[in-house]
Amino acid sequence: MTFSIVATDGVDVGVAVASKFVAVGAFVPHGEAGVGAVATQCYANPRLGKAVLALIRQGLTAREAVEKALAQDPGKEQRQIGAVDIRGNAYGFTGGECPEHAGHVIGSGFVASGNILAGPQVVEAMARAFETQRGELVDKLLAALEAGEKAGGDRRGKQSAAVLVLRPNGGYLGLSDVYVDIRVDDHPEPVAELRRIFKIWELALLQRDDPSDVVVKKDVAAEVQSILRRLGFYRGDVTGTWDEETEKAFREWAGYENFENKIRNDDKIWGSVYRYLKELSRRL
Repeated sequence: MTFSIVATDGVDVGVAVASKFVAVGAFVPHGEAGVGAVATQCYANPRLGKAVLALIRQGLTAREAVEKALAQDPGKEQRQIGAVDIRGNAYGFTGGECPEHAGHVIGSGFVASGNILAGPQVVEAMARAFETQRGELVDKLLAALEAGEKAGGDRRGKQSAAVLVLRPNGGYLGLSDVYVDIRVDDHPEPVAELRRIFKIWELALLQRDDPSDVVVKKDVAAEVQSILRRLGFYRGDVTGTWDEETEKAFREWAGYENFENKIRNDDKIWGSVYRYLKELSRRL
C-alpha cells in the first residue's frame, strides 16, 4: 500500500517511500553502504530486505538476489520488491496478488514501484523525475517521491514517508555510513514534512555547500554580534569588529544548534548558516 523508489549512483545507495500506512520507514527501506538497497512492500516481508542484501553481498546481481530470496517465500505473489546493487543493476518484482494499481518501472540504477496507486502514472512520474533531477542521489530520490505524490500517489491517501541514503563513511563526522535517514511516521502531509526536515538535516549534517556561497565575517560582524547578543551568546559591545570574543560566541551558538561540521577555520561563514542565523533573529 505504498510507492517507493530504490536507487544507486555507484557510490550512494538509497530508498525513498511514502504510504497511507503508519511509519512506513520502519518496514520498507533496507540498505547497506557499498552493497545495495532494497524496498520491500505490498504485504511487506522485511526479512526479504535483509536476505536480498546478504545475497548481493555474496556477489549476486539485484535480480538474482531477489529471485533467490523470493523462491523461499510462500507469500511471493503478495510481495513487491525493488532492488539495486552497487554496480548499478536494478530489478523490480510485483506479485500477481498485489492490489491494483500495482506496477514498477526499471531504469538505469533505479526501480520505482507501487501498489494501490492512483494509476500507472505514479511510477512513471517518479521515473521521469529521478532521471531529470540534478544533484546527489538524495535530491533525485526526494524529487521522485514528490512527483509520485503529485501524480496521485497512494489512492487511499497520505500518512507517512521516509528517505534513507547510505554512503561509505558519509555519516555524521565520518563515523557511520548513514548519509540521510529521515522518517515521518504520521502526518497529514508526510512528503512535504519529509522535505522540511531534510532541509534542517542538510544544514546541520551535510557538507555539500556551494563553495561560492559564503559571507566574509568582517562584513557582517556588527549584525552577527547584535543577533548573538539578543540570543544570549555574545555579551560584549556591538563594535563591528570580528574579534576573538565574537568568534567564541559564534562557535558556542553553532554548537548549540548542532552545526559543528559547518564551522570554518577562516574569515568566512557559510551562507546557509548565516541565513539561518538571520532567520532566527526575525523570530525574536
